[in-house]
Amino acid sequence: MPAFRPRYPIALRRALPVACALAALAMTPNAPAATGGTGEPAPAAAPAPAPAAPAPAPAAPAPAPAEPAPAPVPPSTETVTIALEPAAAGRAVPARFLGLSFEVGSLELVGQLGEKGNLVSYLRSLGPGVLRFGGITADQNVAWTDAQTPRPSWASATIGPADMKAIGRLARRSGWTVLLTVGLAHFEPQAAAREVAAAKKALGPYLAAVEVGNEPDALGKHGFRPMPWLAQGYEEQVSAYREEIAKLTPEVPIAGPDVSGSGAFLEWGTAEALAQQPALLTGHHYPLGCNSTPAPTIPGLLAPALRGREAQSLETYVGIARSQGMPLRIDEANSVSCGGVSGISDTFGAALWATGYIGQAMSAGATGLNLHGHPLACTGYSELCLPDPARAAAGRLHAQPDWYAMLLARTLIGYRPMPTRITAAGTPDLAAAGFTGPNQSVKLLLSDDDAPGSLPLALRIGVGAGLGQAKVLRLTDSSPYERAGVRIGGHEVAADGSWHEPAGEPAPVSGGYVTVKMTPSSAALVTVAPKPRTCAKKQRRRRGGASCRRRPSRR
Repeated sequence: MPAFRPRYPIALRRALPVACALAALAMTPNAPAATGGTGEPAPAAAPAPAPAAPAPAPAAPAPAPAEPAPAPVPPSTETVTIALEPAAAGRAVPARFLGLSFEVGSLELVGQLGEKGNLVSYLRSLGPGVLRFGGITADQNVAWTDAQTPRPSWASATIGPADMKAIGRLARRSGWTVLLTVGLAHFEPQAAAREVAAAKKALGPYLAAVEVGNEPDALGKHGFRPMPWLAQGYEEQVSAYREEIAKLTPEVPIAGPDVSGSGAFLEWGTAEALAQQPALLTGHHYPLGCNSTPAPTIPGLLAPALRGREAQSLETYVGIARSQGMPLRIDEANSVSCGGVSGISDTFGAALWATGYIGQAMSAGATGLNLHGHPLACTGYSELCLPDPARAAAGRLHAQPDWYAMLLARTLIGYRPMPTRITAAGTPDLAAAGFTGPNQSVKLLLSDDDAPGSLPLALRIGVGAGLGQAKVLRLTDSSPYERAGVRIGGHEVAADGSWHEPAGEPAPVSGGYVTVKMTPSSAALVTVAPKPRTCAKKQRRRRGGASCRRRPSRR
């Protein structure tokens, strides 16, 4: 390093020689003082006039203030690395993974919507799924009536054979199967058996299974059973129902126990598996309670801590199901219990939550997920709803934010979930679920739940060699608090309920990594395909472009 040399102002450099000469003169012996010095004048010499005082040297200018050190430039993005492990991929996401759940109290309306309007088009656009009818109205409000079953005094509404026939027509037109809940709060096994018989007649192979009771673990708390109300007592009553059902409709698949959450599933799920050997284990999930303290909020719904608790909940559900060798379906779920909260459940923030939870459920090994909704409740949770009387009369449903989350995830059916690890210097609020599919293709479902104004994320996704084409399909809105304006790839669902997926935007692939930038409060589906293979002259590309085959010879 060169030696440091001080630099002085120009005026000061010019004044220094003059000042030094004056100082030397003043230091000469017997030199007269410039102004009343202490030296005596020579006695022999005549006094000489004192020389004029030299002009004072110009004052040195004040040094310039030191320039402040430049402020550190904040980073424009936060770098996140995502590692995928295709060698440890699990079972493929099954067909009919996605589904909708409705109250039994909405069964008549849903059947009518199957006859008119756009419901069938909506269901077809999502692909084959499961319609589940249950909820609290199945137990407490709605009764089955037919020629042999009069309306009970406790019922505020009823359903009958005509309603079940309409659901059968909806199932056939849409290709969706039905999971039906019969009431248990009012112990009426014979009426339930007649309901199941009518459902089987109307639905045929589209009747997936029957559940006995909705959230039966809570019947004691709600005053329908004496306390303590335990799983053993429930299983005894389920057995009584099954005995009556078998008299009219043998071999109908049974599902259950349809508990309120994973906390009850440890006891109730195990008891159901041992006592009933059901075709399907079921349970519910609501991450936030309508009456919880503190009150539900969008930041609370998207908090990393909540995502962690949801992962533990799924581990409980799926772990018990696997230990019994049975499939597990979360057949009722949404953002906030009790029908949802306006300003949370009907916003883009709820769609971000749903995107992350769908990926979590698929990755955990659940065989299905039904998001619960009310067609007439556009301000609570609902995937499809009727926003005004005119549209209700015409049966023209409107797609709510949650519906877009389901559309974004629909192409993951048939792909195998694989371990996905996130590495970052900070703590981004990012949900990521990776999947591998045909020809080692990769899909990654992402939800950046960071609040607006947070740093965008620069993702480096390790996909390995051999993959060379990537596209990104983005789920966006202007804010997580918005109720309208949700888009996938800049497009919205058509008014007739149909959906034509956009091509997506390209993403660079280099050195086995895909680079994707994520905006806070947005979601995306990244798809990475193999590099196109160059075929020899006598070959042509197979469908999908992953391999070549010989051209047929011409004769």
